[in-house]
Amino acid sequence: MIRFDQVSKRYAAGQEALSQLSFHIAPGEMVFVTGHSGAGKSTLLKLLALIERPTRGTVTLDGQNLGTVGVRGIPRLRRKLGMVFQDHRLLLDRSVFANVELPLVIAGVPPEERARRVRAALDKVGLLAYEKQPPALLSTGEQQRVGIARAIVAKPALLIADEPTGNLDPQLSLEIMQLFADFQQVGTTVVIASHDLMLIKRMKKRVIVLDHGRLIADLAAEEVA
Repeated sequence: MIRFDQVSKRYAAGQEALSQLSFHIAPGEMVFVTGHSGAGKSTLLKLLALIERPTRGTVTLDGQNLGTVGVRGIPRLRRKLGMVFQDHRLLLDRSVFANVELPLVIAGVPPEERARRVRAALDKVGLLAYEKQPPALLSTGEQQRVGIARAIVAKPALLIADEPTGNLDPQLSLEIMQLFADFQQVGTTVVIASHDLMLIKRMKKRVIVLDHGRLIADLAAEEVA
């Protein structure tokens, strides 16, 4: 599903966020990317979403070299993935339903099919009863669940999340991570950037560790302790 081959990323200011990074992730895997603040976790995810481009090396997603994707091809590629952010990025002037529906509207899905998919996604995250509510009336944890529903409503092959539990207490964090594990169980590839080592250890999934942009450890699930 994902392959990084000697990938480096240097920003215009001179900061090298990633350096000669090589690894691969199989379809249906759930993988955590961890490391100190500034280790390159977010940059790695941005390369997958074509928010950023590598300075050197090759990033391959589902068999496609992302270096060959032009500006017009980016929206089509992003339909293959769902993105979850720490700050939710919800539209506060729209209902929960409308927020989750947005990717389907952009993709041109017919209204009846949109309604069916949105309600299925909200049901999956336990928020079906809140579809008419504005996000501002929901708790932080509930808002994060809306963000997850929006990310999975189009049934993406890949789900990426950048510090999705950074603003949540430990119990809510575990519940959110379990949701991601549930998606993996039905075949979705899941990549999560997180600095929460205690939570990562509880999940017992593969862990990629970065340090100043370099890969310093790639631990199989059974090695995580």
